[in-house]
Amino acid sequence: MGNHDGRVICIVDDDASLRRSLSNLLMSVGFRVETFASAEAFLESVRRDSIGCLVLDVRMDGMSGLDLLRHLVATGSHIPAIILTAHADDETRRLSLEAGAAAFLEKPFRSAALLDAVRAALSSA
Repeated sequence: MGNHDGRVICIVDDDASLRRSLSNLLMSVGFRVETFASAEAFLESVRRDSIGCLVLDVRMDGMSGLDLLRHLVATGSHIPAIILTAHADDETRRLSLEAGAAAFLEKPFRSAALLDAVRAALSSA
């Protein structure tokens, strides 16, 4: 599917099974995907110019998804980010959106909801 112009969807989540299932879902509809087990691993390895959007878990060991998002914004990066959390509350949602998240999804989320959020994030980038 050539409509994603080669940009990569980066999944940053410390849950290996979720990384796998997200990756499989996104690849099944033609996205290029890279996965990272931590925010730190993402920051160490990444060529930001090729990233279409981020899918971030809020709660991870070390740097949280929210901290990663704030760091990227603070360093001038405008990569759209979709925040995932199993611990959704109004405060987390508000902080995520204030930090610049393109979307906020509660786990468990529907596959279609994630795909819609990714497509919207890519078109906004």
